[in-house]
Amino acid sequence: MTQSTTPVKENKMGVMPVNKLLISMSLPMMISMLVQALYNIVDSIFVSRISENALTAVSLAFPVQSLMIAVAAGTGVGVNALLSRRLGEKNMDDVNRAATNGIFLYGLSYLLFVLFGIFGAGFFFSTQTDVPDILNYGKSYLTIVSTVSFGLFGQIVFERLLQSTGKTIYSMYTQVFGALINIILDPILIFGWFGLPRLEVAGAAIATVIGQACAMVMGLILNLKFNKEISLNFKGFRPDIKIIKRIYAVGFPSIIMQSIASVMTFGLNQILMGFKETAVAVFGVYFKLQSFIFMPIFGLNNGMIPIIAYNLGAKKKERMVKTIKLAILYATALMTVGLIIMQLFPETLLNIFDASPDMLAIGIPALRIISLHFLLAGFCIIVTSVFQAVGKGMISMFISITRQLLVLLPAAYLLSLLGNVNYVWFAFFIAECISLLLCIIYLRKVYKTVLTD
Repeated sequence: MTQSTTPVKENKMGVMPVNKLLISMSLPMMISMLVQALYNIVDSIFVSRISENALTAVSLAFPVQSLMIAVAAGTGVGVNALLSRRLGEKNMDDVNRAATNGIFLYGLSYLLFVLFGIFGAGFFFSTQTDVPDILNYGKSYLTIVSTVSFGLFGQIVFERLLQSTGKTIYSMYTQVFGALINIILDPILIFGWFGLPRLEVAGAAIATVIGQACAMVMGLILNLKFNKEISLNFKGFRPDIKIIKRIYAVGFPSIIMQSIASVMTFGLNQILMGFKETAVAVFGVYFKLQSFIFMPIFGLNNGMIPIIAYNLGAKKKERMVKTIKLAILYATALMTVGLIIMQLFPETLLNIFDASPDMLAIGIPALRIISLHFLLAGFCIIVTSVFQAVGKGMISMFISITRQLLVLLPAAYLLSLLGNVNYVWFAFFIAECISLLLCIIYLRKVYKTVLTD
């Protein structure tokens, strides 16, 4: 796969007015993330029509799916930051090496999850439940999404290459395309429409991996056709240890940081199973719903990180500071909308998933309590991404470990001892308060050492 490299000129990330640049870079990603959130919700809506046990099984599988995304997205953060920074420095050789080595790392990551899907899916579920329906549904779902996850990894790597050079509109196309394929196939494969066999939860998994594979193919085509700043040439390729180290210097902390969310989800599921399976289903539904609020902010992040990394390489620090301020403003506004929706319409949101009376009784207070941390979370998400963009990924990792493992899980466990599941949800707000404090402290340090002349 070869492309001609055009003469180096100033990328729009170094010259376009910052507000216009951030919006033009982020809006396509925010839209695509919203579509991603939509198909995640649609997936669970259809599964909930099978049974509550089916919904619980998919919820219990979420930590592994989250881990796959963490590895892929975290590696992408490292590729993004290195590639955009070298682009700002006009070092085109390192730009191309970052791209090819990034693709190589994604291939290795996929192989690890193939092994897990074959040998570990059944064991993973047996450690969480002994309910036969949940075990069977869960093993089937997790085996498929793990062993056929090449589409997930391929989709993310090609999207990150497009984002790194500022072509976020094309990465939006890939995500929307994959999501639409998934949404169309979900009811067909789950319920056996048009003469096909009824596959139930396995159908949801197959629809997911087909959508990801389609997005991957489109991402490859768009890179080859439009991403002229990167030359994808694997002739005589050998892994470059120096480049890989630089990718993981930023990417590994991001992988750990996002993987921690998988550990937190797994641990919280165990705490909630101590009450009843319905509480796990509620937590799974919450994650699907909150993605509709958080995904646009992650899209904002994806637009912001290459801007900051590029201008760090180009030594344009005023543009970096303005980008950060605007991103925090937009994230806070989005979180405010999410908070209002969760407070006013929890029953309506839960009924989308065919909620039983038990689920409503647990879910209504859950959504209202958990969403209290939204306003703080918007600021913290942006700031931890800033640390990644400027090469301070270890700070982000430390904050994430503190928030989710050292505060949230212990707080949830201690609150569960009070005997009422409603108390457990307050752990989110407690953890976010600690995260906010740490973000402010470290942002002041980064501002003095990196963001000022």
